[in-house]
Amino acid sequence: MIKSKKIALVFRVAAFCTATAGMLDLMGVFQGNFYTGVLYYYTAQSNIMAIILFGMLAVRTITGIRKDNEKSACYFPRFLMICTINVLLTFVVFWVLLVPQLAGILPLWTFSNLAVHAITPLLCLCDYILFTGQGRLKYRDVYYVTIFPICYVIVSSVLGLAGHVYGISSADGMPVRFPYFFFDFDRIGLLSLVYIGGIVVFFLIISHVFYYFSRSALRQELKK
Repeated sequence: MIKSKKIALVFRVAAFCTATAGMLDLMGVFQGNFYTGVLYYYTAQSNIMAIILFGMLAVRTITGIRKDNEKSACYFPRFLMICTINVLLTFVVFWVLLVPQLAGILPLWTFSNLAVHAITPLLCLCDYILFTGQGRLKYRDVYYVTIFPICYVIVSSVLGLAGHVYGISSADGMPVRFPYFFFDFDRIGLLSLVYIGGIVVFFLIISHVFYYFSRSALRQELKK
């Protein structure tokens, strides 16, 4: 683990700027637009969470540099773990589940697409590994990770059932009332529950990996 707060600050400021630029580009700001509709998607919300995280970390690191008694740049380890796993879901779901559906329809190699679906998630993971790996996590944190995604599914489902429309399907010409095909109750019915259950299990597996990695790193540090 890197303990230099100056290195951590450079990384976190760069990550904050990159994540922010990716979101602004996704919303069309650099092209003179402002597409608020993207905010309904988990991708945008998880990336905004990452932007807030990197902003908090950058400010806290600046404060830490001024304090000689702080031995590392490990700050907000529990919140960082939760944010990292939440935005990693964006990474995994997009490249594993959505790309096969969107290939040839969505331009994959644009800056905005790569930023929100790959670069920002990987920056969060790098921060956790490089600067926060031995953070003091609590076992219940592995379950806190699921709160935001489950709330997102519930709220999005309620909005869809209440009549919110994301667009018109090019396949059947019918309104699309849910943001992602894997919980589109109109088209796949109860199969959506299988997808949602699988994603929750994935969350729990990854969060346990983070937890035991952190505990192991902490034990190694205490032995020194």
